[in-house]
Amino acid sequence: METTAALTGIRLTSSIRPSRLSSPFLSPAFPPNRSLSLKLHKQFPSTSQNVLEASSLLRPSASVSATYSEAIQLADVDWDNLGFGIQPTDYMYFAKCDQGGTFSKGELKRFGNIELNPSAGVLNYGQGLFEGLKAYRKEDGNILLFRPEENALRMKMGAERMCMPSPSVEQFVEAVKDTVLANKRWIPPQGKGSLYIRPLLMGSGAVLGLAPAPEYTFLIYVSPVGNYFKEGLSPINLIVENDLHRATPGGTGGVKTIGNYAAVLKAQSAAKAKGYSDVLYLDCVHKRYLEEVSSCNIFVVKGNIISTPSIKGTILPGITRKSIIDVAQSQGFQVEERLVSVDELVDADEVFCTGTAVVVSPVGSVTYLGKKVSYGDGIGKVSQQLYNVLTSLQMGLAEDTLNWTVELR
Repeated sequence: METTAALTGIRLTSSIRPSRLSSPFLSPAFPPNRSLSLKLHKQFPSTSQNVLEASSLLRPSASVSATYSEAIQLADVDWDNLGFGIQPTDYMYFAKCDQGGTFSKGELKRFGNIELNPSAGVLNYGQGLFEGLKAYRKEDGNILLFRPEENALRMKMGAERMCMPSPSVEQFVEAVKDTVLANKRWIPPQGKGSLYIRPLLMGSGAVLGLAPAPEYTFLIYVSPVGNYFKEGLSPINLIVENDLHRATPGGTGGVKTIGNYAAVLKAQSAAKAKGYSDVLYLDCVHKRYLEEVSSCNIFVVKGNIISTPSIKGTILPGITRKSIIDVAQSQGFQVEERLVSVDELVDADEVFCTGTAVVVSPVGSVTYLGKKVSYGDGIGKVSQQLYNVLTSLQMGLAEDTLNWTVELR
């Protein structure tokens, strides 16, 4: 177990300082051209009796609910055998808001159970959203976040659809930073995994009749994770679902509401029982066009052309999807966002999935109406190339000329 610093009496209490954010939700006080690769200069002295003070560049938006004294060190985790599951960590972020109001200044509390009224809007009517992003540890020990403002913007979009208030973009990003720094010892060593960050927005107020909840909670917790699929970067095997559907036109398939994920469990469980990794869904109108995997976007490669279903309200606008499109174009590929027929899977050179949890996951086979189409024995050349470029940016192994990362110390 490697000790990196020791601290006594930590309090994160100073005011917010904005990051570089490109957002229509921000006032002119937050100029859009500030570098996203903001470095938060916090030096952690190695002596055990020093008090951590917020530096001039890091101004956390949260306060720790109780003074604590503990050594910041890598947690006692088997980093070589991380799966994708919940590992209780040290702190979670917590903020509340009344309907029509603005979120309070949040606080960091010890990770643990929360209390909800049985008639809370999230429990009775599914009024809830979540996000997912990751923090990576660099070789020098600093921490990188990947495009957190995109998650903030997507939560805002989803909250509007679900009749919920949402935290401002800058509060969301600062809350993520605070939560990551408070759980710093749980971030895996470079190459061993990442710290998965799960922001939640839910109707926590009591409501009996069908209506928006009177109160909302914004919460963030984290967990160290490894690969999402047990296959890791090895190819996964998908089955096309022809009867059950993930989303419908005019519904909520294009936002990250919690009910979207409960709806896929039946088909996913049946697929896994048959030995498949996951399910690929078709549109519910024609039952012909690809939409997405249970929690991933889908891409089809043919020659130098990479095709992916266009965002049209039933498909989640994935942040990894968006990033892969930009990376692919920078690598000389032609990317088409359009209707992609299930028949195109037969002639494809490669197929791969993208998502925060999986990053890039190559598809080894797709089974449709009892017929299996395979795409070779290992990871495809294009999938490997795009995976290498994107993960090098996420982990700080390549220069971030796109200003996609936020660096924390």
